[in-house]
Amino acid sequence: MSRFVRWTAVAVASALLAAGCGGGSSDDDKGGGGLSWGRCKATADAPAPGNDWQCATLKVPLDWSKPDGETIGLALIRAKARGDDRVGSLLFNFGGPGASGLSMMPSYAPTVSRLRERYDLVSWDPRGVGASEGVRCRGDKEIQAAESVDVTPDTPAEEKAYFQDAADFGEGCQKDAGKLMAHVSTADSARDMDRIRDVLGDDRMHYFGISYGTELGGTYAHLFPRRVGRMTLDAVVDPDADTVGHAQNQARGFQRALNGYLESTGQDPEEGTRKIAALLRRIDARPLPTATPGRKLTETLAVTGLTLPLYNKESWPTLTSALDAAERGDGSELLTLADGYNDRAPSGHYGTTTHSQRVISCLDDRQRPTAARTKELLPEFEKISPVFGPFLGWDTAGWCHDWPVPGQHDTPEVSAPEAAPILVVGNTGDPATPYEGARKMSGELGKGVGVLLTWRGQGHGAYGSGSDCVDSTVNSYLLNGSIPKDGKVCS
Repeated sequence: MSRFVRWTAVAVASALLAAGCGGGSSDDDKGGGGLSWGRCKATADAPAPGNDWQCATLKVPLDWSKPDGETIGLALIRAKARGDDRVGSLLFNFGGPGASGLSMMPSYAPTVSRLRERYDLVSWDPRGVGASEGVRCRGDKEIQAAESVDVTPDTPAEEKAYFQDAADFGEGCQKDAGKLMAHVSTADSARDMDRIRDVLGDDRMHYFGISYGTELGGTYAHLFPRRVGRMTLDAVVDPDADTVGHAQNQARGFQRALNGYLESTGQDPEEGTRKIAALLRRIDARPLPTATPGRKLTETLAVTGLTLPLYNKESWPTLTSALDAAERGDGSELLTLADGYNDRAPSGHYGTTTHSQRVISCLDDRQRPTAARTKELLPEFEKISPVFGPFLGWDTAGWCHDWPVPGQHDTPEVSAPEAAPILVVGNTGDPATPYEGARKMSGELGKGVGVLLTWRGQGHGAYGSGSDCVDSTVNSYLLNGSIPKDGKVCS
């Protein structure tokens, strides 16, 4: 089970590069606070990203309240600016939480090639992610076995199994992460970001945050407002939403995207939604066979497979093909889509993005809705979206059920009235982080700080999604410091 809010799902899901942090210094790899930059190593799954890229490891405190205590290593990656008129470093976070900057930065670099004229492109694996003390909560066989757990339970037995699986997952995370489990919060990572800024030699933080990366950027701005430089937040998480509100936002967002998809195929959205909901009920009662031996398409996998193509309008034809196949009784295509979202390789090996996602978000969020509360809310969720509502409704109770460590807040604090202007980019057709979040973030940052740029488009995120207006506005801001008029709209 994984929450839907992930930039990684489509925008850079094709990224196969995974960089390790390597030794072996090059002639000019010193600098940046004494970091030893070297060639990025290949991993077991992918080659190194090429000679343009360098990697290093930065030591930071495990517990920022004890700055001289035990340390952990953060894995960094960078490509130096191509031009002579360098602004500084531009730090990227690709969301999740749990996305690996080491694996995603090289594949995203062509999208931001203009920005490399004046910036070193820099990213990192946040604490608890990938090469930075990454957490694995269960093995591949356990993950696949859990696919049979019904995450929209209909009977007491299914409900018991659902919550037991959630508790087991948390126990596995605690066993693997140990002391780190209580120190992977968004606030911890924001403090790590400031250390990264310092060692890179920048007086101010220049930052590009996507999806969850917008919450991280807002948290940084709140903690270090006077160190904010040029900061762009794209595909914005609503800072005012609590656990239930966030889930309802996503139900609305994905239903809007589904409506857009259905309209594009000539279907009435209400009728098309009812048809898909009926398909999911049939799959819940009798999972579909697939071409993969020993695996069937469960309702959970079907909903996950539906989700993936909605992140990107160009993927809608794939959804049509998968739904047609499922209606014929073949779950293979939806299973392939679900595997893509769940980071499952053809070999059966699963990545750990969703593990890190859960560990970080459950440390952040102290709300733990009960099963009884969820059942009260289910009719409202189902009204918002008959397809996605039940999944996201039950998720409010199951995601952090019986979690080993307490959460830290109800909603993140992002107010930053002393910060420089921050460009907040919202997409009206964003399924995972609905547009309302951008409006909320721009207001919460403070008057004169949050500058809202709206794109009337489709898909998760706006920059690099086909709008010359969005791209030129963001580029002008980051490259030249040109702040657009608050409320500018790109259509």
